[in-house]
Parts: sequence; C-alpha cells; structure tokens
Amino acid sequence: MPKVLHIASFKIKQMLKLTRRILAVVFWLGITLLFLDFTGTLQPLLGWMAKLQFLPSVLALNVISIAIVLVATLLLGRIYCSAVCPLGVLQDFFAWMGKWRIFRKNKKAKFANRYSYSKPKTWLRLTVLVLFVVMLVAGFNAGAVLLAPYSAYGRMVASFLQPIYIGINNLLAQWSEANDNFLFYQVEPHNNPALLLIVSATMLLILFVLAFLHGRTYCNTICPVGTVLGYLARFSIFKMKVEEDKCIKCGLCEKNCKAACIQVEKGAPVSIDYTRCVACGDCQTVCAKGALHLAPARHSQRPENTDAHGDSDLSRRSFLTITGTAIAAATIKAQEKTTDGGLAVIEDKQIPTRNTPLTPPGSLSAAHLHQHCTACQLCIANCPNGVLSPSTDMAHFLQPTMDYTNGYCRPECTRCADVCPAGAIRPITKEEKTAIQIGHAVWVKQNCLPVAEAQRCGSCATHCPAEAIQMVPLDKRITQDPESGQWRDGDGNTLDWRAVNDLLMIPVVNSEKCIGCGKCENLCPARPFSAIYVEGHEQHREI
Repeated sequence: MPKVLHIASFKIKQMLKLTRRILAVVFWLGITLLFLDFTGTLQPLLGWMAKLQFLPSVLALNVISIAIVLVATLLLGRIYCSAVCPLGVLQDFFAWMGKWRIFRKNKKAKFANRYSYSKPKTWLRLTVLVLFVVMLVAGFNAGAVLLAPYSAYGRMVASFLQPIYIGINNLLAQWSEANDNFLFYQVEPHNNPALLLIVSATMLLILFVLAFLHGRTYCNTICPVGTVLGYLARFSIFKMKVEEDKCIKCGLCEKNCKAACIQVEKGAPVSIDYTRCVACGDCQTVCAKGALHLAPARHSQRPENTDAHGDSDLSRRSFLTITGTAIAAATIKAQEKTTDGGLAVIEDKQIPTRNTPLTPPGSLSAAHLHQHCTACQLCIANCPNGVLSPSTDMAHFLQPTMDYTNGYCRPECTRCADVCPAGAIRPITKEEKTAIQIGHAVWVKQNCLPVAEAQRCGSCATHCPAEAIQMVPLDKRITQDPESGQWRDGDGNTLDWRAVNDLLMIPVVNSEKCIGCGKCENLCPARPFSAIYVEGHEQHREI
C-alpha cells in the first residue's frame, strides 16, 4: 500500500476509535446525570439512554430498544458493551488507569503493552448465564440484580456520587440564601441503608481490581449481558479482519487487547475470539503495518469458532439454545422535619408494620414490581418526596419500598414512572395517578390524639387530597341528620355550632375513595406511630 494511502487509512481508524470513545463518554455521562438529577429536568432529554440498556429493555419488552441493540450487535459486534453500557465504560476507565501506571514505569515504551491472550472461560460464562436466567425465572431477583451491569452501575452512583452531588448543591443553596438568591434549594440526602453501600463498594472494588489489572475480565467472564451479546456477535456482519500477508507477528495487537481475545503465534494465523471482542478499535490503531481493519465477515481468513488451541467454542445450536432460554425467561418476567420551628424536639416517627407492602402507582401490583425491577435505584434517586428507599428484605433485595415517614406520594408526581426503564413502574399520567388505589388508610384508635389525650385534631381529614376522610364525634350518642346536616345529642336536641366545635372528633375512612397517597399518615401529629397509616394492596385498582 502506498504511504499516502496507509496514512489515510490510519487516520480513518483513529477517527473511528475517537468516535467510539466520544459515544461512550456521552452515554456514560448521560446515564450518570440521570441518577444525580433530583429536579427531573434531564429526564425528558436523557431518559432514552436508560431505556436503551439491554436487560431493562428486555424485562420491559421494549421492542424498539431491543431491536436497536440486536441490530447494532449483528452489524458491528459488541458495540453496546463498548459504548452504551455504563459499567463497560467504567471498566475502560479503570483499565486506562492501569495502562498509565505501567507506562510511567517504562517511559521508553510507546505503548503500555501489558495484556496477553487468555483462553475463554466458557464454562464460567455459561454457568453464570444459566444461573442468572434461573434466578430470573424463579423470581429470586436478590441474586440476579447483583449481576445486571446497568443496575450495578446505578447502585454505585446512588451510593457514592449522589451524596456528594447533593452535598455540593446544599452548600450552594446555603450560599445562595445568605445572598438573597434562590437559584439553589436545600435537598434532603437519601437515607441509603448500609447494605446498599456494602454491596456497591464490593462491586466497585471487584470491578476496579479486575479492570485495572486485566482489562475487560468482568465483562467477558461474569456479565450475563456480555455473554449473550458476545455469542450473538459471532454472527455480526463486520468483524476485525487480519491480513496475514501484512502481519509480521509482532504481537502488539495481542498486548493491547483489553478483552484478551487476540492470540498471535509464530507460524499460525492470528486468532480472534469474536465473542469477547468489544469493538474498541485498539488493535487496529496500534498495528504499525495496518494489518487489521473492519471488514465483512465473509472475508475472514480463519474459522470463527475455534481458538488457537483447537478448542471448539459454542456451536450455532448452543447459542440459539442459550438465547432462546434467555428470551423465554424475559417473556415470563414481562408477563418531615424533627422540630417545630426549633422550639421543641419532636419524637421521630416509626414505620408501621404493614401486612401488605406499598408499591408505587404504575407498578400494577407488588408481584409485577418484584418480577421486573432490577434494583438500579433510578426511581429512588429521582423521588422528590423521600417516599422510596431500597428494601433490605432478601426476597426483594434493594428494590424500592414505600414508607411515609419523611413524605407522602404526591398525586401530581409521576417521576418514578417516568424514569423506570424496566417496566416495573409503567408510565402514567397525572390524571391516571389520582385514580389509582395502591392501598387504603387504616385508623388506629389507641394512637389518635382525641382518644389518647382528649385533644382535638382532624389533621388527616383536613389534608386528604381525595376527601376520603370524614370527622365524626367520638361520642357515639351524637349523630348528624343526613338530610338537614344538623347535629343532635342522645336526647334528640339540636346542637349549635359552638357545641359542635367543642366536640372531640375522630376520623372515618372511606376506603372506596382513598388512593393510599399517605398524606394523612405523614402529617399525623401522633408519635411515635401515626394514628392512621396506609395498608397496601396486592393488586392496584382504578377508582
């Protein structure tokens, strides 16, 4: 090849690699901002990035997103793992840190040639994939969510970056208030359980060590999404082609392949395991002879399913079996403040024991939420009312659970339904939400102030947005005439308005009108337990 053409070819390869990196940074930054943004302003712009993540789109049966990922994989190989998956991009960053560690130790080296070919761990990849599918089918999401790459990244952001982000915002809010500027406002940090921090820290440490030392080890041995897309990539139209007549067997491509999928041996064709190749382009830009470039698969000069040791990879039948099993499994899955103005300390509320847990409007039922949720924490990170928090129940590990200790589910807020990419909380309008009953309020007589302390209250009835609570006299002998609306005592005498105002009134809940928003429970002044709380419904219904 003439020198001019060789330079032009090299520049094109550099541009393709740069484009891939820019795409990766855009997706990584966009998804990270989705988890950090507590205002909801970025959701309309960036929400599609979360919905494009492979496992959530499969669980939601998002045909368009699934088709985009599959078509991209069949066209260019594992471009999804290289540029779209935030956990994959994070691995590349850790690998880059490891690369420059070696580069600084050997400043004469032009490249940090620190990788080498490793034989594919097929047995481990398939074992993890089968285990992942079995856990999904069996409903044991506590184990499955630990392996989901997008969800693992979301938990890291929610655990480590979001507290820092909110802390900086609150410092700016304090400064703004001191200067009579209200551009920023105070935000209550999320009360993440220690279990979430432990899980996220463990995952981050494992990912850092593996990527820092060995590149894409986690991506190519453990990640179930990487396994499925990897075997699908074997059938991609464009693959990395090695022109043997140009190759001098220098081994630079092998030493710079972070997927450890290229093997160079003297006297044998260069071997590339396409199930592990993430289409990063590092090999072709490092090749001084221009022997590697993307080309249609039919021009490949070696069998695609056999490595240099003669070990057969998965056959087409095995791949289809695995993919069919995963798709079948997915189809089954688819089917407050503490003081009163600083004058007196108020005892903290305690969460009541609910016979049935509460799930957000749009989740249809507790079963639907638990079957589809990948515990990515996006709904929790975006909840502006402090209602959602990660569950520590192993059966619903780190999935969102509702309580009204710090706030209530505002009828006009649909943020969690807007951001959920897995279909666990389906999109709803504000009008639809006001008609969805996720539970009903239950009155606890012994906790109520008129009963326990002979004090007038009525907070629950005053604040109920559904007008589902009515106040009636504690003295059952006093009744109200349904026609005239007048109150009468036990002897039938009419009571004037002064006498009625002096009565101790207690709440009565109309369970047919109550939507379970929890405003009554949250604003109830009784401590430590509210005199009224919301009992969840297994199946939501419209009223």
